[in-house]
Amino acid sequence: MPLTSPDRQEIHQGSLQELILKVRQFNPDVDGDLIEKAYTFSAKLHKGQKRSSGEPYFFHPLEVAKILAELQLDTASIVTGLLHDTVEDTVATLEEIEKEFGSEIAALVDGVTKISQITFQTSEEKQAENFRKMILAMAKDLRVILVKLADRTHNMRTLEYLAKEKQVLIAQETLDIYGPIANRLGLSQLKRELEDLALRFTKPEIYYRLVTEVAKKYKEREKYIEDVRLMIQQTLKDHGYSNGSVTGRPKHFYSIHKKMERNQLNYDQIFDVTGFRIIVDSVEQCYGALGMIHAMWTPVPGRFKDYIAIPKANFYQSLHTTVVGPAGERIEIQIRTEQMHQTAERGIAAHWAYKEGNVDPKEREKFSWLNRLVEWNQDLKDPNEFLETVKLDLFAEDVYVFTPKGKVMEFPSGATPIDFAYSIHTDVGHHCIGAKINGRIVPLKHKLKSGDTVEILTSPNQRPNKDWLKIVRTSRAKNKIRQFIKAAEFERSFQLGRMILERELKAQDVKVKNFPKESDFEPITKQFGYKSTDDLLSAIGYGKVSISKIIQKLVQKETTEEKKVEKKPIERIYEEAARKSKTRQTVKVKGIEDLLVRFARCCNPVPGDSVIGFITRGRGISVHSRKCPKVFDSDPHRLIDIEWDLSQKTERRVKVRVVCEDRPGLLADMSRVIRDQNANISNAQIGTTKDKKAVCVFSVTIRDLSHLKKIISSLEAISGVISVGRVQKGP
Repeated sequence: MPLTSPDRQEIHQGSLQELILKVRQFNPDVDGDLIEKAYTFSAKLHKGQKRSSGEPYFFHPLEVAKILAELQLDTASIVTGLLHDTVEDTVATLEEIEKEFGSEIAALVDGVTKISQITFQTSEEKQAENFRKMILAMAKDLRVILVKLADRTHNMRTLEYLAKEKQVLIAQETLDIYGPIANRLGLSQLKRELEDLALRFTKPEIYYRLVTEVAKKYKEREKYIEDVRLMIQQTLKDHGYSNGSVTGRPKHFYSIHKKMERNQLNYDQIFDVTGFRIIVDSVEQCYGALGMIHAMWTPVPGRFKDYIAIPKANFYQSLHTTVVGPAGERIEIQIRTEQMHQTAERGIAAHWAYKEGNVDPKEREKFSWLNRLVEWNQDLKDPNEFLETVKLDLFAEDVYVFTPKGKVMEFPSGATPIDFAYSIHTDVGHHCIGAKINGRIVPLKHKLKSGDTVEILTSPNQRPNKDWLKIVRTSRAKNKIRQFIKAAEFERSFQLGRMILERELKAQDVKVKNFPKESDFEPITKQFGYKSTDDLLSAIGYGKVSISKIIQKLVQKETTEEKKVEKKPIERIYEEAARKSKTRQTVKVKGIEDLLVRFARCCNPVPGDSVIGFITRGRGISVHSRKCPKVFDSDPHRLIDIEWDLSQKTERRVKVRVVCEDRPGLLADMSRVIRDQNANISNAQIGTTKDKKAVCVFSVTIRDLSHLKKIISSLEAISGVISVGRVQKGP
């Protein structure tokens, strides 16, 4: 498909040669003809298309290919970068891509296209399903996510040309999804850029304040950085490390913002905003350089980390130390080799050894965390559980501990001996009663710290319980505990359901020896929507299925008058609870009628919230928000779909927390605004903070979620109000 002259005018002259030269810097054997073919193919298909910035659309795939070239990826990845939008945004088909460029590139383009169609601004269940799709695409070929990250990076660079609402949505999605993935893959360079750009659009006032603060001291900082850099450089030279190089730079804005937020500091209170990087020839020189630095300046206790001896999960290696440098200023210093530096900047791209079409299987084995996610994708049917699992594994900080034999094991921050036990073997986890940490016996809830040596203590009489779910941090431990609890609950409910059914059959003069066989139950099982007889009996035990309805199906009546069936304990509890209910039912329970419905105080849902029901023992249906943490810890067998009954007009009470200036008349203004929104304040609690701010918590009677949002919006508009938020804990 040769390009005509007008096509070439839309593209920078020499862009193709620039791209191929960039690739040849690290891959002399690059297939330049294939890249040129993809360049020409994509340019023709995108001809006439414009981006929101007004520039030719082809600039985007070209820039994506350049980012991939900087990551030093293989030819197939570069070509995919050029073609990644052709199937979605032009007349090209996947079959055409395969015909022109082969099955490998077609599969990569297809993977990127599918990920590009995923949006994460959806309900939790939909979001979980989208995570599944992304994980599967990553597992099939990690180059897919690398191309997508390059695509997102260039989109973030040009985000200013979109409408403000879209800017915020895309930037927040970048912070929530793509930044953490870049971090997990070790792509520090992309991660820093994505986070800074996302901060610019999600919190522009904070971003530009930081830009201003940094700019104020730019000349002063520039001179300080250069002076310190020269001092370190000279010290390396004096010790014979003539090849050592030193660079210095301020930290990126997002990391400064997070530190300010985490420690509640102002910019002027953060002293270690400058970082220096030392690159030497060998591991031995890394430790030698560390000794020199500590001899020059006093190290800050507790701020040294050795990621060379114990690399991070994404293969990052470096020595980190913080010292009190010239003028008493804290400075952070990283020391590494050139190879470590390439891994730190390019992460998985540096380790993932593509040899033009062949993936080194040894490299694939290194990414066991991705394999775990794929396994959990198959094992976990509940979408919320899977979403929680992914977030635990992708976004957690790491702790490194030792087995008694000296093997290093990695866990998320906050992990406990139970997490350690399950990482050894499921049975060890099930029977764990405690641990010895550095020779000292500690309880199950003890949090592991980097450097701990852990020995697990077990007992054959120990069994997991639901409280364990509150203290474990690893996905594996949570999944194994839930599986055990589900199995135990299922067995108990199955036995109870069988007993209830036997008693009812006796009441109908059916002999126990004629207890229905599997074949007798099969039609009823299907009719009630269960896969097996065991599942149906378990549902009876839980109280999900009315025993009277089962009996009506099993026992044929000889007369038209239906024989009254004596009600058994579970039904009596539910019906009596329903009769005694003083709360008007405002939700519909799918599949069950006449049950007491009460609202959980842990999350206090209101009409409009996405809700789910939990069948309690003897207290009817407890209504929870789907975001409620207790839902994750609940037995999924007892969860039931519910929806708000919009035909009933009802009122709910919620708490609204307002942080504001402590000025006269502000309380009256807030009361007036709430009254103007036709809401009633049933209770108010007022307090002040050390920094002279007022904190007001109002109990407000509302109709639904939209009513609450209007109240919050009106309060936010009052002069002097700093923040307004809903308190999820029930009143």
